[in-house]
Amino acid sequence: MKIRSLFVYSLLFIYYSQPLFAQISSKELEKEADKFFEKTHNKTSPGTAIVVVKDGKVVLNKGYGLANMEHQIPVTPRTVFDIASVSKQFAAFAIAMLVEQKKLALNDDVRKYIPELPNFGHTITIGHLVHHTSGIRDWTSTLPLRGVLFDDVISFDQILRMAYQQKELNFVPGSEYSYSNTGYNLLVEVIQRVTKQSFRQWTDKHIFKPLGMTHTHFSDNYEEVIAQKALSYARNRSGKYRVRTNQLTALGSSSLHTTTTDMAKWLINLDNPKIGGEAVNKRMFEQVKLNNGKQSSYAFGLDVDEIWGAKRADHSGSWAAFQTYMVHFPEHRLSLAVFSNHQANPWRIALRIAKWYIKGVRPGTKSAKKDKKTPAKKSITLSKEALDKYVGMYRFGAAWYVTITREGDQLMTQATNEDKFPMTPTASGEFWVPAYRSAMVFKKDATGKINRVHYRGKDRLKMKPAPKLTPERMATLVGRYWSEELQTAYEVIKKEGKLYLLHFRHGQLELTQAWNDDFSNGKWFLRSVQFERNAQGKATGFRVTNHRARNQLFAKVK
Repeated sequence: MKIRSLFVYSLLFIYYSQPLFAQISSKELEKEADKFFEKTHNKTSPGTAIVVVKDGKVVLNKGYGLANMEHQIPVTPRTVFDIASVSKQFAAFAIAMLVEQKKLALNDDVRKYIPELPNFGHTITIGHLVHHTSGIRDWTSTLPLRGVLFDDVISFDQILRMAYQQKELNFVPGSEYSYSNTGYNLLVEVIQRVTKQSFRQWTDKHIFKPLGMTHTHFSDNYEEVIAQKALSYARNRSGKYRVRTNQLTALGSSSLHTTTTDMAKWLINLDNPKIGGEAVNKRMFEQVKLNNGKQSSYAFGLDVDEIWGAKRADHSGSWAAFQTYMVHFPEHRLSLAVFSNHQANPWRIALRIAKWYIKGVRPGTKSAKKDKKTPAKKSITLSKEALDKYVGMYRFGAAWYVTITREGDQLMTQATNEDKFPMTPTASGEFWVPAYRSAMVFKKDATGKINRVHYRGKDRLKMKPAPKLTPERMATLVGRYWSEELQTAYEVIKKEGKLYLLHFRHGQLELTQAWNDDFSNGKWFLRSVQFERNAQGKATGFRVTNHRARNQLFAKVK
């Protein structure tokens, strides 16, 4: 009797100790997904496909909206999407397999395999490329400077040629993390040279066919006819949808075409390795430490962190109008992938369902809607004289300056091209900026004067007053500027009291002074145009810095 009771109690313990996600049925999941998509996806809109894998089984796999609006073809689990940067994990997996086979090593110098890559004065390893710590400029930031538009034909070979022409890095390899699609394209070239096969052939043979991913391939020909392929759609200024051209073949960093049905087989492999084995599978989640000892979150084509107390590996993708997202929770054996052919923010539904599984919080309930509020900061009172010590301009980054002024008894902060926001003093030298949800901590030099402000982990220097931008000073910047690395030129002209850049592809672009010789333009790839001068004060060139390319040199040639 006691043994039987113990057995019954054990069963009850096991049952009630199971996490809440175990009780979610496929029908409940489908109902929740239907509810989420019903307002945005219909018989006349672009579409989305979603797949959920739990404990090695597909529990939801469904499509919404249209894959092809012109022919009214609906999205299904067999619709083929370009999954953009979600592709990276497959390139990283290939590298991990070759490492395990001892055909290459993560600490190998990339130039061992690609001698065409310039010697930048620092060794760039395979590992640097995998973890985005190489310092190599991203082609999505350099090619636009050349005049390439994202609707243009952008080939794998074109990207490699751009990389081979670079003369400088963004930073010393291993010292920082900076996402670089170029790095993953170089990984693919390494794979092709090591295996003596095209990347498409190798991945077909060693990844896709063994997993039964029969509708998956890396696109090496943008003109190829692909059955059941989704087109991508973006809204124009009038709100109507238009087709976004996709002529990209960026092997490794992007350009994987697949379905949610096939993707489910890959997600299952993350839990139960059918290919690669435990060693390769484990490596996929390995992060790296930077030169300063700080750990970077990016592993092998996956960002690894924690959410809701659970380990998460995820990646998003965006190209043309495709938006994609995959997330894997290894401890919970839970994975989701959402592919859209329009701007649908696919991570919203993925994380909404994941939270339901992991925390037992059903979407739409009061507990699901609770957000942590930023705790109120206690303020102190400072005199006008005390506030005036902090007034000035501080450099936060390329063409990113913050001007702090005093208006009565209130300090105000205003970043380049942004509105003014109030600052609340919370301690001596410390201010809380509610609009930024962050603090600014001012620091002094050896003489006791404020010379910098600490903001989000970095010290930002206080700038000296800049010379006034007179017509005469403008005239010294006029001329022709040439980039040897990008093989393109810009003209700087003065017109009606303003400075402009002229480019054969981009046309006329107004330059707005940020501070001194640092200018910017509304185009994202011209975030900072920093002119350089010699000892005589004559302009010798300018350097462009944007999101993923720093200090791209354009030398003055005329």
